[in-house]
Amino acid sequence: MLLCKKLKPGQPGTRRLLSQYGQRPFCVRYRYDMQAGKRLKTIEIVLEESPWQAPARFSADEIVGVRVSLAEVDLQRRLKQAGGRWNPSRKLWEVRYQTAVALKLTSRLEHLTGPKQVSGNGKSKSSGTRN
Repeated sequence: MLLCKKLKPGQPGTRRLLSQYGQRPFCVRYRYDMQAGKRLKTIEIVLEESPWQAPARFSADEIVGVRVSLAEVDLQRRLKQAGGRWNPSRKLWEVRYQTAVALKLTSRLEHLTGPKQVSGNGKSKSSGTRN
């Protein structure tokens, strides 16, 4: 299907819908089905509005992985100065989430799970028990 037009309230093609649905914000879309030879008119209406905040993805002290390419030497240096550690097996830098936010690296983050997670003292944690 092909999406061709997207109209906002008040534009030609929406006036009848305004009288039908009121002043609630809505969006009208025209979709074209080439195989069936039909035009479909869809409407998106806001039914409810309430405050919302995205949940925190990581806690401030959680150790996260940061992907940095080999050519980004300056960024590697900044991570090391901020207390980050290179993890050669995962090929990423491990640093506290709050540090990654301060360095504006949130788009490069990865969760660290399993036995290779680094503890607060920089030593590896083991998820299993020893015999």
